[in-house]
Amino acid sequence: MELIITEKDNAARRIADILSGESAETDRQNGVNVYKWGGKRCIGLSGHVVGVDFPPEYNDWRDVEPVELIDASVEKQPTKENIVRTLRLLARDATQVTIATDYDREGELIGKEAWELVRDVNKDAPINRVRFSSITQNEVTSAFENPDELDFDLAAAGEARQIIDLIWGAALTRFLSLSSRQLGNDFISVGRVQSPTLKLIVDREREIQAFDPEEYWEMFADLRKDDEEFESQYFYRDEDGNEAERVWDEETAEKAYETIRKATEATVDSVSRRTRTDTPPTPFNTTQFIRAAGSLGYSAQRAMSIAEDLYTAGYMTYPRTDNTVYPDDLDPEELLDTFAGNYTFGEDAESLLEQDEIEPTEGDEETTDHPPIHPTEDIPTKGELSDDEWDVYELVVRRFFATVAESAKWEHLKVVSTVDDLTLKANGKRLLEEGYHAVYPYFNTSENYVPNVEEGEELAITDTRIEDKETQPPRRYGQSRLIEKMEKMGIGTKSTRHNTIQKLYDRGYLESDPPRPTRLAQAVVTAAEDYADLVVSETMTRELEEDMTAIAEGEADLDDVADSSRELLATVFDELEESREEIGEQLQQSLKEDKTLGPCPECGEDLLVRQSRRGSYFVGCDGYPDCTYTLPLPNKGKPLILEDRCEEHGLREVKILAGRGTFVHGCPLCKAEEAEEAEDRIIGDCPECGEGAGSESQRGEGGETAEEHGGELAIKKLQTGSRLVGCTRYPDCDYSLPLPRRGDIEVTDERCDEHDLPELVVHNGDEPWELGCPICNYEEFKQRERKSGLEVIDGIGAKTAEKLAEAGIDTIDDLKDAEVETVADQVNGVSEDRLRSWQAKAD
Repeated sequence: MELIITEKDNAARRIADILSGESAETDRQNGVNVYKWGGKRCIGLSGHVVGVDFPPEYNDWRDVEPVELIDASVEKQPTKENIVRTLRLLARDATQVTIATDYDREGELIGKEAWELVRDVNKDAPINRVRFSSITQNEVTSAFENPDELDFDLAAAGEARQIIDLIWGAALTRFLSLSSRQLGNDFISVGRVQSPTLKLIVDREREIQAFDPEEYWEMFADLRKDDEEFESQYFYRDEDGNEAERVWDEETAEKAYETIRKATEATVDSVSRRTRTDTPPTPFNTTQFIRAAGSLGYSAQRAMSIAEDLYTAGYMTYPRTDNTVYPDDLDPEELLDTFAGNYTFGEDAESLLEQDEIEPTEGDEETTDHPPIHPTEDIPTKGELSDDEWDVYELVVRRFFATVAESAKWEHLKVVSTVDDLTLKANGKRLLEEGYHAVYPYFNTSENYVPNVEEGEELAITDTRIEDKETQPPRRYGQSRLIEKMEKMGIGTKSTRHNTIQKLYDRGYLESDPPRPTRLAQAVVTAAEDYADLVVSETMTRELEEDMTAIAEGEADLDDVADSSRELLATVFDELEESREEIGEQLQQSLKEDKTLGPCPECGEDLLVRQSRRGSYFVGCDGYPDCTYTLPLPNKGKPLILEDRCEEHGLREVKILAGRGTFVHGCPLCKAEEAEEAEDRIIGDCPECGEGAGSESQRGEGGETAEEHGGELAIKKLQTGSRLVGCTRYPDCDYSLPLPRRGDIEVTDERCDEHDLPELVVHNGDEPWELGCPICNYEEFKQRERKSGLEVIDGIGAKTAEKLAEAGIDTIDDLKDAEVETVADQVNGVSEDRLRSWQAKAD
């Protein structure tokens, strides 16, 4: 039996379809899909199914000094027991094994891990390695016809990274967390790549905070020729002879403006025209792809996730590449021809094929592992992809089109006019030849019209204005710009940079987009700079990347590199240990600042976001137990304190992070006061204790009705910001029904025949939500929940729920917490995007 091992389940399914001519059957073993046809079996891993970790005796943070981890042994342990068990069972009977993991350093390491698992149970079966850059019929077939051997040097480079990242990350994380007494789920995380990345973001924030704006003035005049008007701007020559528009002295600006304002005409001094060639963009590498996807609103993590799904489905080449030069064996004309006749892309492809010459653009980077990102000959229909997948796929297709398109041409027209001794300029531009813009509509092609005028011509001044402005601080790095910066500085790799940014978000170091560092992030970077600068220096991580390359090329040894890194970390700890107390105090203060809202209205101490023993969040006074002032917070999600402050109370506003259900709660004191001031809106009798609600349970002995009657249902606003329909006799009667948190609630004149309550409409956005009778609505919700846990989610039927249950997802909470990529690998027929859509509905 030949055993084929891929990196993920969806890749296994795709390869099995290609090699079997779509005749492969699916067998389920230990909850893992195994594809079989003839004498072949194909299994997909879930990325790394074996991880590196310290022996169990190092697990207790309080009993093991962080410095001990530097020289601790490192073990390999299965992380996906069911997959490892299934792989070993299959390997025992294999007479031939083929490793078909992704073609990069990480894929080679995953392949080596599979190699070792096979060799544990089967010493004799030959093991081949196949490599491909797209999972298409041609590439996969060709790869299996020409197998190679596993590159153990390349895998060793990936293994060295794993070991070094574990040692540095674990030792430094434990040191900082223990020093600041920040344990549990909120430990302070440090990493070899994430720390210098965080320093980049913190350094930019420091520039923004230290920025001192300067005031300047700009002046404009609207000029008219016949019935055509256009804008001109005042300019002058600075000391270096360059054109300058900003006037830095108010008196000078006012004097110049007064001259322009009083004038009725401007004289054309010069007219110049030039034609500029606008060259098409170069092919996508990973960084440029992430940047382009970012302009469409996709985070780096999301863009790469979609790209990987499209690669696995066979629609585009491998998305992790530095290459910006198409290989010689790519025939652009042949690839264009596959798109000819396509409903969406056919017309553009045919127009490109009509060019006299098809010569692709080239970037500066040329590598031999993977081609630049481009579409394959397998073209999906729009209906086969989700909206997000189609957006990214179309971007990749059109980028390929752009690289083989002709240049665009622009005409630039500059008109300089004079008013007395002052000069005005107008810059017009017009697109003469659309070129690549016709097939790649992602760049700005807006024109600026300036009419044809002649030197010496008099133009009427129809309007003037002076604008008082300030210089602006540097902008925060967007995610794609940050990845470019990391690439230039040698921080991380094309495969890890987007994940590093996501980790910084997940660990509470970043907020908002573009990323902004929290106070904790700034404190961690400052502490490292003050006491162990190497931790946040890009020098160390860049040198390690160079060592990795040396290992991959057989010029360095894994153990030597790891030992050298251990020695370096020991030096860092010598510096840290001397300042443990100062570092702890510094971090504790920043942690407190990140939780501080503002002054307590009762005693003046700080109000802090705190967490109860049950895990819920609330606002409490730092003066406790002397001051017991508290405010409630929503019982959903994790609070994030914003920079914005309430003008009335001086408290910072709160945002509740709850996945796709994230919302801004605002000032907690405002919410509490609004709830106190809000009048309850009575909508009817309480079904539990209202008039006529005399059920047997509510009657005393002898049939007499108990005195606790007369309750009414009212729309109530709680101090947490939540709303509900509840009984006016609370807490004696706790009958309640949930209501949406956001939107205005309209009480209509329509009444429910069954419960005699008015029907409600929620106005939040364009489409009103007809909630109807609150009792009926709640009963429908409970009925959906009773269906079968997961089946309340639209799109999840009984069979799909069974599949998800096999993957360990039995409840809505399981679904919310699921790792999308892992589940998609394990559950046949369920894509990552479908899982994300279900998670959104679950929220």
